[in-house]
Formats: sequence, structure tokens, C-alpha cells
Amino acid sequence: MKALIIVDVQNDFLPGGALAVPKGDEVIPVINSIMDKFDVVVATQDWHPANHGSFASNAGKNPFDVGELNGLSQVFWPDHCVQGSYGSQLATHLDHSKISAIFRKGMDSEVDSYSGFKDNGGKNLSTLGDALGWVDEVYICGLATDYCVKFTALDALDVWTDDSSVFVITDACRGIGEVDVAFAEMENVGIKLVGSEEI
Repeated sequence: MKALIIVDVQNDFLPGGALAVPKGDEVIPVINSIMDKFDVVVATQDWHPANHGSFASNAGKNPFDVGELNGLSQVFWPDHCVQGSYGSQLATHLDHSKISAIFRKGMDSEVDSYSGFKDNGGKNLSTLGDALGWVDEVYICGLATDYCVKFTALDALDVWTDDSSVFVITDACRGIGEVDVAFAEMENVGIKLVGSEEI
């Protein structure tokens, strides 16, 4: 049994959005084309309160400054994916009909949450692992490769400990920084990198 996790394909991460991932919209047709290959499809959704501590505007920082938030290293982001806003919504052209559940993250204003499984401090666990614990393989795609995709994939190893169970679909991801470094980091710990045509 195979599951697909679509990470944060939301309006604010697309071109023109508040925290746009370059060419982020290019993942949408790839993701739409592979959904039927999975037994279950779920999505994660950044869902921040307006007072989130990771927002540069709330921290008195400039966007993309690096500092600390409650003892954890933190990039301070432009305001994005504020709960209920247009930017927080899943992308319009993403095929919503195939998505059986959405797992929201980043709701605690005191800690950021890149992974779909738990926050950056490892404290607030989502129900994603429990919901998909019955599948044999999990495939991960979305935005951004070097942040939320990477950390979701790394945390997936805590749920699927078999070496051949966690996959990242490289052509269904886009990143904002050192994407090759992120892919190498994932591969070095046993995550399999595949193209959409290999599924």
C-alpha cells in the first residue's frame, strides 16, 4: 500500500505569493498526474496564526534574518499562510478531489513547524503518522524541497523504519535554496529519490 504526502502546495508558496518558491507552480501538473498511482493521498498545510513568532514582522526582524525563537534556530519569514487567508489555501489548480485529508501545522505561535509530523522542537506531534501508519511506502512531494519537504521526509523515517519505505519525488518538488544539498542529506539517511515516471 502506498501513500502520497503533498507538502504545502499553497498559494503563498506559488509565484506571486507572500513567500514564493521559484517555479513552485511547476509541481502542480506533476502531482496531479501521479495521484491515481496511490492508495491514499493527503496534504499538509501551513496554518499560522497572525501573531506567529517566526514572522519577521512580529519579531522586529528583516525577512530572512536568522536568529532564535524560543531557543531554536529560526529563519524569520515574511508573513505567510495566515489562517483563513487566500495565501493559506491549497493551490487552486491542485486536484483537491483526490486528497482524503489535510494535516495543518505551524499553529503554535511559539514554534515553527516545517515537518508535517511534528514541530521544530519535536513537541507538538500531528496525527499524520498515525493516519498513515498502515501503509507500506510513503512518497513525499511539494514545497519547499529544502525546508518542509526535507523535514517531513526525515521525520517519516521515524514512522517507516524500513530502508525502502520513504521516497521523495524529485520532479514534484521545488526549493528556495540549496536543493542539491537537501536531496543529498535525505539520500544519505536512506530516503529514496525517485522521479514521477518511476512510480
